[in-house]
Amino acid sequence: MTTTTPAVPSVPSQAPDPASDPLAVLGAGVRVPLADGGETEYAALDYAASAPVLRQVWDDVAAYAPYYGSVHRGAGHLSRLSTRLFEESRETVARFLGCRPGDQVVFTRSTTDSLNLLAAAAPAGTRVLVFESEHHAALLPWRRRHDVTYLPVPRSPEEAVRTAERALRAAPSGPKLLCVTGASNVTGELWPVRELAAAARRHGARVVLDAAQLAPHRPVDLAALDVDWVAFSGHKLYAPFGSGVLAGRADWLRRAEPYLAGGGASRIVARRADGGVDVEWHHDEARHEAGSPNVIGAYAIASACRTLTKAGFDRLLRHEERLLTRLRAGLAAVPAVRPLSLFGPDAARVPVVSFTVDGWDGDAFARALSERHGIGVRSGLFCAQPLVRALLDDTGPVAGCDGPLQPVRVSFGAGTPTAHIDRLLRAVRELTE
Repeated sequence: MTTTTPAVPSVPSQAPDPASDPLAVLGAGVRVPLADGGETEYAALDYAASAPVLRQVWDDVAAYAPYYGSVHRGAGHLSRLSTRLFEESRETVARFLGCRPGDQVVFTRSTTDSLNLLAAAAPAGTRVLVFESEHHAALLPWRRRHDVTYLPVPRSPEEAVRTAERALRAAPSGPKLLCVTGASNVTGELWPVRELAAAARRHGARVVLDAAQLAPHRPVDLAALDVDWVAFSGHKLYAPFGSGVLAGRADWLRRAEPYLAGGGASRIVARRADGGVDVEWHHDEARHEAGSPNVIGAYAIASACRTLTKAGFDRLLRHEERLLTRLRAGLAAVPAVRPLSLFGPDAARVPVVSFTVDGWDGDAFARALSERHGIGVRSGLFCAQPLVRALLDDTGPVAGCDGPLQPVRVSFGAGTPTAHIDRLLRAVRELTE
């Protein structure tokens, strides 16, 4: 992850005011219309879908934007500057993820893109084991080229480990890959990643971690977790511009055909005497980054990694835990609310809470929160349909609802004020009463 680009001046720094919150986000104070003709400050409580942008990230991107140039494709000053920043962003992400010597950091479009890239790079016929409780991004990419074993939804961390152990023991010889989530995008509950990785090691399997919901809230360290790859999205890590990351072991990535064929991925292209073309592909990250890279997206992710590291996850965790305790206690006091849980109420979790409401379909409830109270949440099956349906079976019929049920999801993080949680709780009580 080094570059031989000549030294060029740095982009001007946009340091935040020391007295300001280092984890401040854009959008604070934005006002939105209400159905009654009034307006109110928007309460963004849908971070699990897309988190707002950290102000420091936006300032860094704005400082770089006038210096934008082509990456790896020019000798001009701005091209060399952009190339250097792109490769430095790769190194920043590698440090953020605790990458090991020899690991690669490939910039992608999203978590979904990252896992599809790995599915394309894994040896054909790899035995992939994945829990039915995974997000569709982790559940679906493997089906075209590999033998997939879908593991039943576990009801405790210990059951998850036992289930994976049995399936790994029964898997035939050959390459094996266990795909696990770090935190559920439906319930927020943390998964036993280290224990699952240890089970995989006992049976010669590799592990890929879907950290889309984990990385914005907890440190992710590949070496400490003993996973082979990690995938996450910038738009959930307080960074805009449609970028993601696949980081980890290089061997499968180096041996695989490029994810996309084209400029940047190819090192040498030569015509043959018979009129054909011979291609020699790159062996580093460029092998899977064909085309002009999203340098601003990569730089935004790196800025988010730097900002979160500097601010400290301990500080963020204290803020989130305080608000999560407040939210869960307030919802528990509303008889019509039924929280969805996989591992039980005492399980450790990130600030993602889903629930059903007696007398309401989730879509209608979410619209009412928006139109009457200026609160943005998510409703639906959250791209995790097998898991949500299993959790809804646990709650039983919901009073007053006809047809398919849609739960509601509340999620938050850096920049969420206590007042927004309190407004949500008042709105839930008002709508249910």
